[in-house]
Amino acid sequence: MPELSSLEEKIGYSFRNKELLKRALTHSSYSGGKNNGSNERLEFLGDSVLQMTVSMYLFTNMKTVPEGGLTKLRASIVCENSLYGFAKKIGLGEYLYLGKGEEVTGGRDRRSILADAFEALLAAVYLDGGSDEAAKIILSFVPSVEALKSGKVSLGDYKTILQEIIQQNPEEKISYDVHENGDNHHTKSFSADVLLNGQIIGSGTGLSKKEAEQAAAKEAVKLMGYETN
Repeated sequence: MPELSSLEEKIGYSFRNKELLKRALTHSSYSGGKNNGSNERLEFLGDSVLQMTVSMYLFTNMKTVPEGGLTKLRASIVCENSLYGFAKKIGLGEYLYLGKGEEVTGGRDRRSILADAFEALLAAVYLDGGSDEAAKIILSFVPSVEALKSGKVSLGDYKTILQEIIQQNPEEKISYDVHENGDNHHTKSFSADVLLNGQIIGSGTGLSKKEAEQAAAKEAVKLMGYETN
């Protein structure tokens, strides 16, 4: 495993409390499943720090974008796919403390583990150095205002975007119904319906279950009056 100092160089921040950095990089599989030894609590805090920083960034710089558009932009920036990409840029997987099971099954490159560890790292910076230091790191990964305004940012994770919209009403529940189409024996295809409280609000097809769900979510987002690309 590389020295943690090289990770500090990559993010441009040197920890005063090195144990806090180590905690942010410790997966529950390494700590024996004990929350007090893993990064799970830090992940919880990091998610809030990330959401607030990105919200302020968009609110301040995207003055002509309505609330719905800001919600969609924020969802695209803080979704698991984006966080995974941020983590990969700094080689975060190389620094993780993993249990043997996760180690041998590819945990260092697992999307969910890397995304969660990135959030935990942000929380560790926040606790060690304050909100300004955490914001510096977050904003170094966020697309520029010019890119956001030009529409060059990919907003393809419509499942996350839809979930972000629905979460504004906690009583609402989203689910997906996916089935394989049987009309082509050479190429598999799938159809998906996305349901809100049991009622279909979008449908889509794709060559994989994930692709079909994304297509259904995109239709639902569009039908709700939000722009899609």
